[in-house]
Amino acid sequence: MDRDFGTLPGARDMRAYVARFVAQLTERNRLPLDYSVTSLRIVDFVVDGLRRNEPERAQVEEVLSGLGAYAGEVIVRRAGGRWVDFDAEQRAFFGQPVGVTMPDGRAWNPLGKVVNRFEAGSDEESVQRLYLLLHGRARRTVSC
Repeated sequence: MDRDFGTLPGARDMRAYVARFVAQLTERNRLPLDYSVTSLRIVDFVVDGLRRNEPERAQVEEVLSGLGAYAGEVIVRRAGGRWVDFDAEQRAFFGQPVGVTMPDGRAWNPLGKVVNRFEAGSDEESVQRLYLLLHGRARRTVSC
């Protein structure tokens, strides 16, 4: 299943992509997206807000990608993760071109988690919960 990932860059350029997304989103909406673990709750609230009018996913795909990338960047900064380009098998499994690997080598899919939250609307698909349940987190905050 091959998808068009629009403006989503590769792993090497994710930090800059997220910075642009956050600047644009916070300028218009004054959201406190400060790369903290607590700010992941805001991601959940924004996704829930997007669901209210029941838009087609394609209508909000860019925002979902940006929010998923932001969640991934929080994992990178706070838990010691690293952005990676998924190989073909991982792309097929996760449905995304990039993800985050943890110091223990496990791969995580924050972009997909945001999509799942949008599609299911369930607390089980919480982005903040994903972070809190991450295996392989660094014991301390990683400097960026």
